[in-house]
Amino acid sequence: MHMFRTCTLLLSKHRPPSHQLLETYYTGSKISLSQRSFSVTTPSLFSNSSTKMTNSASETPKLTEPRLSASLVLVNSHNEVLLVQRNPQANSFAGQHVFPGGNFDAKQDTSLEWTAIRETFEEAGLLLALSNTPSTLLNIDFTQARKDVHGEQTTFSTFLINNNLRADLGALLPFTTWVTPPAAARRFRTEFFIAFLEDPTSGGLHSGRQDHLPTPDGGQEVIQARFLRPESAIEEYRNGKIGLLPPQYYILETLRLILTGSSNTERQRNTVQMLSRAAFGRMVINPKFLRVNNGVNQAFVYEGDELRGGPKGRLHRMVVGRVGTMNLQRNFDLFTQCPVEVDIPKL
Repeated sequence: MHMFRTCTLLLSKHRPPSHQLLETYYTGSKISLSQRSFSVTTPSLFSNSSTKMTNSASETPKLTEPRLSASLVLVNSHNEVLLVQRNPQANSFAGQHVFPGGNFDAKQDTSLEWTAIRETFEEAGLLLALSNTPSTLLNIDFTQARKDVHGEQTTFSTFLINNNLRADLGALLPFTTWVTPPAAARRFRTEFFIAFLEDPTSGGLHSGRQDHLPTPDGGQEVIQARFLRPESAIEEYRNGKIGLLPPQYYILETLRLILTGSSNTERQRNTVQMLSRAAFGRMVINPKFLRVNNGVNQAFVYEGDELRGGPKGRLHRMVVGRVGTMNLQRNFDLFTQCPVEVDIPKL
């Protein structure tokens, strides 16, 4: 019996963000997987634009328990990554370009992988599922299904069962976890996954592109969805055309160094799989806001940095400059030296 992977994709034309970034960035420094330093600019670090940074030494923020969530990094055969733009009026990550994802729903999600697949279907119209009968896929009204699932008229599980589909959980690979700093009013513990889409011409994969806005909720969450090469997304960010948050930039920069060329190769996919199965895939980043460089600068300092118990000289931090400018400093090998959190929260 043959298994077939199905997807349906709705994409919109590019629209400029509703806000402009404070300034363009990038120093042109040389970057490698084991050591790099680069600058970025963002209007918001880990929450929406109203979030204000506080000095942990002078203020004690009210702690909020982070909500479990998941996000899916989808790579197509052209080495492009799917990004969605959040509605500028959204409560979280307003106006930012992010990977599709959302909060874990205990009523219908069996795992964070399930959450990532469900949210990606709702937000971007792309479904990662397996089917024994690919000939019936053309009879499925995916647009209506998105509305029904997102509007809670039916559950994602019911939709799959009624159409003889199964969520393709095995396609997802862990690709770091990020926890919002304690000072933020809305906090998330987001596990990122990565998955490769097969070539649309391969057996069973049904893919379509339509130039209209994703409409699972009338644009209340997402107003745009499109595939971009990692370097193209970063270039648009540099030019102030889109907004990115540190986790997205961190992952895009990592992938930019791997996904070179206009079509992905077996070697590239194997490299990503190796990275996922190594410590990098399990790395949990809990930023701490500290003063560095003898108190001259402030920075989000990550696990493994010398200020967080790492070896002397080890850097894993985002130094914050003027007007929100950030400089990411990371000088360790991603395959062998990533810090790993032992205590993993249970669902």
